[in-house]
Amino acid sequence: QVQLVESGGGLVQPGGSLRLSCATSGFTLDYYAIGWFRQAPGKEREGVSCINFNVGDTYYADSVKGRFTVSRDSAKNTVYLQMNNLQPDDTAVYYCATDHGSSTFAGVFSPASYYYWGQGTQVTVSS
Repeated sequence: QVQLVESGGGLVQPGGSLRLSCATSGFTLDYYAIGWFRQAPGKEREGVSCINFNVGDTYYADSVKGRFTVSRDSAKNTVYLQMNNLQPDDTAVYYCATDHGSSTFAGVFSPASYYYWGQGTQVTVSS
């Protein structure tokens, strides 16, 4: 059974940092990609980062480049999103997803490319 569970969200002041975790089970990370997405109220879900273990590449949206870093703990089957210098515009529910099970590729930042999703974790940036 494929599962993705996000954690690590919370309330942080502008300029602060958070590290989100995406614990995975039921499949082997080595052959797939993990995407990080976020969705703010009234807005569409947008991709912020992707790590593709199959080809060894990482990707970042322009809005987070230089501030967010995606990484992996192989022993724990967990992917992390380190978020630094957070700003109010980063406030959203953050989701991780995998393309395992997907037969569609619409781009690394397209939700349509991903099949299994976590439940999301809230990140609020406010003073």
